[in-house]
Amino acid sequence: MALRTQEGAGDTSEVMDTQAGSVDEENGRQLGEVELQCGICTKWFTADTFGIDTSSCLPFMTNYSFHCNVCHHSGNTYFLRKQASKDKLWSPADFPLMITVLFSAIVVNLRTIELNILLDIIPFIDKYWECMTTRQRPGKMTWPNNIVKTMSKERDVFLVKEHPDPGSKDPEEDYPKFGLLDQDLSNIGPAYDNQKQSSAVSTSGNLNGGIAAGSSGKGRGAKRKQQDGGTTGTTKKARSDPLFSAQRLPPHGYPLEHPFNKDGYRYILAEPDPHAPDPEKLELDCWAGKPIPGDLYRACLYERVLLALHDRAPQLKISDDRLTVVGEKGYSMVRASHGVRKGAWYFEITVDEMPPDTAARLGWSQPLGNLQAPLGYDKFSYSWRSKKGTKFHQSIGKHYSSGYGQGDVLGFYINLPEDTETAKSLPDTYKDKALIKFKSYLYFEEKDFVDKAEKSLKQTPHSEVSINFGPCFKYPPKDLTYRPMSDMGWGAVVEHTLADVLYHVETEVDGRRSPPWEP
Repeated sequence: MALRTQEGAGDTSEVMDTQAGSVDEENGRQLGEVELQCGICTKWFTADTFGIDTSSCLPFMTNYSFHCNVCHHSGNTYFLRKQASKDKLWSPADFPLMITVLFSAIVVNLRTIELNILLDIIPFIDKYWECMTTRQRPGKMTWPNNIVKTMSKERDVFLVKEHPDPGSKDPEEDYPKFGLLDQDLSNIGPAYDNQKQSSAVSTSGNLNGGIAAGSSGKGRGAKRKQQDGGTTGTTKKARSDPLFSAQRLPPHGYPLEHPFNKDGYRYILAEPDPHAPDPEKLELDCWAGKPIPGDLYRACLYERVLLALHDRAPQLKISDDRLTVVGEKGYSMVRASHGVRKGAWYFEITVDEMPPDTAARLGWSQPLGNLQAPLGYDKFSYSWRSKKGTKFHQSIGKHYSSGYGQGDVLGFYINLPEDTETAKSLPDTYKDKALIKFKSYLYFEEKDFVDKAEKSLKQTPHSEVSINFGPCFKYPPKDLTYRPMSDMGWGAVVEHTLADVLYHVETEVDGRRSPPWEP
């Protein structure tokens, strides 16, 4: 391996002029200039193409997020420098940043094959610290030792020369020296999750932080296979989005372990909002230890109307398909997953089992209705009782019809006015609510509620009923215009999407606004 003695980092501007003419024709890259790769189309652009300020950037930098004006939803370019890791600087988790530094040092030093850690790498890092990371300079000068230790271990990425060649006049204190196993500079880029792995890379490791070409890097067991088989990439795969990906939900669309609505609090399952502005800013140090902004998330809605798992008394048992409920331990209540604010709606309930000493109250409830009390107990709910067919509201019973029992099919119709303020309003986005974490999922915590009607069931021990939200009913209403409750599934998705869009357009939170605008 050739060796060139280097006494210093050299003059940056002079080196940049030297390398400006180096062009990778195959990939359309201009090596030595500040280039940015779009995280969506993965095309490369020079920073000058879009007039982006690169005064704090270096060639071959990887710790950034960039979307070109064609791919970004706003029609503008989007560029944000990111922190490579929140772990200790120069730990193994920081290899994307380390590789950036080393490659940049190679360019600035006229592509020296071997770099002296004391004369080349450390002075370069110290000089261009602010260009390489958003972290503050550490108070203790321990990071050079961390660099040497970490780079020495990664033999599948770096060539390490610990001692001078026999007969060489190089002093021992100039070692170890480092080079790159793969010296094709066109392989350097940010570790986007959707980046194609078809580019020519060394079989020993991919400098984008992924698995080398030809190795098995896909599938759930890829990480374990890498550990067992000994063929690993340079770093664990970086996330393209700082927001955690939504957890895989069960088939019925809701986590099995979840918080229950009670004591004046309601919990709404949340998922990352793909249209939220600048989610990458969460990786900056200024957000460390702070709550995740609610405007970066949205309510996670299931497209089917079912019985709610969280909006019920815990003692009630819900079937796997979330359409049947069994009552235990006295009166208690469960509501449906969706509610209505306006219009005419209909659903049916079948009484599957009702022993003589049991009863049920079926009807409608607003979100504030007490889950541990009979339906119709307060002003927020209306019920029809199986015994004597009594109807209840605010605990006042009045005769309504004859009673019902096992095997009966009951129809529930409601017609809400469409000219009220509530009817004309969009649903709450919950983006101003606090986010809490429960069993790996995030939930909006709501203390105040809007009025809307929801289907509600209330039962005593061992009674069992099944609910049919439509669209096909056994006894549909005649001479009445209505919509099946099942329509509210996608209807809620549309309403919430519109509410989220308006929120992003009209609301500015902590200086973040969507779409991003440029002065």
